[in-house]
Amino acid sequence: MRLNYVETGPSEAPVVLMGSSLGAAHTMWAPQLESLSGRFRVITFDHRGHGGSDAPKGPYTIDDLGGDVVELLDTLEIEQASYVGISLGGAVGLWLAQNAPDRFHRFALFCPPSNLAANPQPWLDRAAQVRAEGTQAITEPTLGRWFLPEFTDIDPVRQMLLSTSDEGYAACCEALAGLNLVPRLGEISAPVLLVTTDSDTSVPPETVVPLAGQIPGAHLEVIENAAHLVTYSHPDVVNPLLLTHLS
Repeated sequence: MRLNYVETGPSEAPVVLMGSSLGAAHTMWAPQLESLSGRFRVITFDHRGHGGSDAPKGPYTIDDLGGDVVELLDTLEIEQASYVGISLGGAVGLWLAQNAPDRFHRFALFCPPSNLAANPQPWLDRAAQVRAEGTQAITEPTLGRWFLPEFTDIDPVRQMLLSTSDEGYAACCEALAGLNLVPRLGEISAPVLLVTTDSDTSVPPETVVPLAGQIPGAHLEVIENAAHLVTYSHPDVVNPLLLTHLS
């Protein structure tokens, strides 16, 4: 599976992979690049079905999405990296921490879903809606969950959502519908920074905070006055957390 990716920063520096949210492309990490690329070789990538990556017919599974990242490491001949992910990208990060621990140094996971299989129907319904009506049907409601009303610089994110493959988005919804990463959280051995926000209605904080007690040694941060796509809306808070954890 060919994933689209972009590299910034010194080629000899430690590698950081960055996995995006459902419906977003690698460009959502623009607020982090200047801060991180001075110290790291940053590789931002598009999940299958997103951005410039291929969009094979779904459904997909979390094994597919995580395996794509391992394959990307192999393609780039990178033995080990650190990983930053948000939302869908955070779930992929949990999978990688459980299934490819030898390939990763550290994880920073923002608002990661972990057990949507407990209530899969909303995700299956959304997949069906997007296949029938396109991503434009879910774009404005999604933006309403991703950002608080006072954050208005959202048009680049709107365009990402509208540009996402309908099939790719729907198939990733189906991957989330089957997601249950909780049983193996205790196996994670890498250092994990776990971040949630006080106003996230997409992946509510009450579903994220308990993970910190189940992942050995995890460090939890709760960002106030922020919604789901906190990396985009609050880089002034997020970037120092990343630099501290990844260094």
